[in-house]
Amino acid sequence: MKTAKDIIKELPLNMNDIARLTLETTEELGESAQGKKRAELIHLLRRVIRAGVAAVRAEEHTVSFEEAAWASVEARAGRRATTLRDLRHFVRRMLRVAGVAERPLRGMSTRECRELLEKAFGSSDHSYNKGRTILHSIFAYGQRQEWCGENPVSRIETKRIQEKEIVPLTPQEVQRLEQAAQQPEHREMRFSLHLLLYNGIRPQEVARLCEHNIQPEQGRVIISASGSKTGGGRVLPLRKKKQLQGVALRIPRNWQNRWRALRKAAGFTDWQPDVCRHTFASYHAAYFRDLGALQLEMGHRSTDLLRSRYLNLPQVNQAKVYWNAR
Repeated sequence: MKTAKDIIKELPLNMNDIARLTLETTEELGESAQGKKRAELIHLLRRVIRAGVAAVRAEEHTVSFEEAAWASVEARAGRRATTLRDLRHFVRRMLRVAGVAERPLRGMSTRECRELLEKAFGSSDHSYNKGRTILHSIFAYGQRQEWCGENPVSRIETKRIQEKEIVPLTPQEVQRLEQAAQQPEHREMRFSLHLLLYNGIRPQEVARLCEHNIQPEQGRVIISASGSKTGGGRVLPLRKKKQLQGVALRIPRNWQNRWRALRKAAGFTDWQPDVCRHTFASYHAAYFRDLGALQLEMGHRSTDLLRSRYLNLPQVNQAKVYWNAR
C-alpha cells in the first residue's frame, strides 16, 4: 500500500502545498465543512473536486475559430442565397488572416478580434462594421454551443460612417436611361427601370420580384417580406402607367448583368448604387410634398432617415418634368 510520501512523489506538490489547498477549500466551503467528521469531510472534499474538474473541463471545451465560423454560417442555412453568399465571403476574408483559423474560440480576446477586423476589413469602414457584426454573431453562436464564455466583440465599437452625398439623377440623365431601355437588346429591362425610377424599389428587391408580386389589374406591385432588404413587406402603386403600355411586365433573368449593361448603354461609367432610390425620394418629396406617404413607399419606420439622408431636393420645375414627362 502506498504511503502519503509515495503518493506525493508522483505529484509536483509537497505536503505544505496539499495542506494549504485543503485549508483553502474548507474555508471556502464555510459552514458546509464546519463540524464534519473525518469521513464526512473527505466525502465533501471529493464532491468539490469532482464538481471542480467538471467545471474546468467545461470551461476548456472549445473549437477552433474556423470550425465555429462555418458552423455559425451553416446554422443560418435557411437565409436568402445572397445573404449566405455575403456571410461566406466575409468569413473567408477573416480566415485569410494569418493564425486566425486554428485559434481556439474560447481563447480569443477583444484585442485579437479588433486586430482581426483591422487586418481583414481595415480598408473600408462599411466592410469593417459588417465584418464586426458577423464576427459578433460567430461568438454569439459559440456561446450558445458553450464553446466560449463571453463575446469579446461586444467591447469593440463600430466605426462612424460619414455618408457621402448622393445627387439625384437629372431629368436628362433619366431620359438617357429610358432611351437606352428602348434599344432592342435592353427592352426587357424597361419595366425594371420603371420600378427603380418611379417606385424607389431597391435593385435587389426588383431582381427578386416574382410574377405574383406584379398586379397591373390592381395597379400595384407587392414587395414581400421575404423579398425586401429589411424583411418588411410593402404595397406600392404603379406610377406613370402610360409609360408601361406595350411593356412586358416581368423581370428578366440574369438581372444584375442586364442592369449593368443598360447603364453602360446609357453612358454611365461611374454609378452610385442607391442613386435611383435617392432620385425617386427627392423628386417625390419636391413634387408631392407628402413625407408620410413617401415614408410608407420607401419602407421606413419614420421620416427621420428621409430627412437626414435622402432629401436632396431638386428644383420644382425639374420635379414637374420628372413626374409629368412621358
